[in-house]
Amino acid sequence: MISQINEAANFLQNTGIDQPEVGIILGTGLGKFIERIKIKKTILYKDIPHFPIATVEFHQGKLIYGTIGQKKVLVMQGRFHAYEGYTQQQVTFPIRVMKVLGIKHLLLSNAAGGINPEFKKGELILIDDHINLQNGNPLAGKNVDELGPRFPDMSAPYDKQLNAILINAAIENAVTLKKGVYVSVTGPNLETRAEYRFLRIIGADMVGMSTVPEVIVANHMKLSCAAISVITDECDPDHLKPVDISEIIEIAGKADKILSSIFTTAIEKI
Repeated sequence: MISQINEAANFLQNTGIDQPEVGIILGTGLGKFIERIKIKKTILYKDIPHFPIATVEFHQGKLIYGTIGQKKVLVMQGRFHAYEGYTQQQVTFPIRVMKVLGIKHLLLSNAAGGINPEFKKGELILIDDHINLQNGNPLAGKNVDELGPRFPDMSAPYDKQLNAILINAAIENAVTLKKGVYVSVTGPNLETRAEYRFLRIIGADMVGMSTVPEVIVANHMKLSCAAISVITDECDPDHLKPVDISEIIEIAGKADKILSSIFTTAIEKI
């Protein structure tokens, strides 16, 4: 794994990517943030050694390097998922590469279903904690000591200082940023009524198919991270209606501008 990470990092350094400070992962339907960047370099995932290929039609599959104010940023426009057939190690490979390239902070976003009845479509929720229900774990197998410890602590997976910066950034943009617990499932199917009830019972406020493996690896490498979910559908098992993925994309797109403003403000303060 180390040799593959280094090969990918060396390739990217040779393209001109130089000591990015903040890494950003843009989730489903979230792409307006790119318009805030003074772009220096755009590289397709397929051209990066050992990178998986984004197979989901609304994930662009581009790595973008540039600046937000005085900060150098490295943005994943599209991520990878276990439901695409990738291993947990493949899903999280880009996080390890970005850390080797120099990022000190990681901001993540995703589209999620709202299990908490107080969460409504289009709202932004700061992930305060998570539950991992995905198959497997990106740290399974022989530990690579150069990357992190065998048993990384997860008592506070989301950095409190980064969370505070995001909360203040939301206030500056006149946005209410609620907090919640995100549960990550494998997918790609959405949940049954019984599954939504189960997830609420175990403490989940929203559900999605990403983010948690990335956060686990970030913590393994002692990379501070924070994440925001966009609520794209309301998962009330007693009034459940079929969900159209195009509607999820549309709702995420409407919240995209607000999320981009929060991320931009936060990055300038990191």
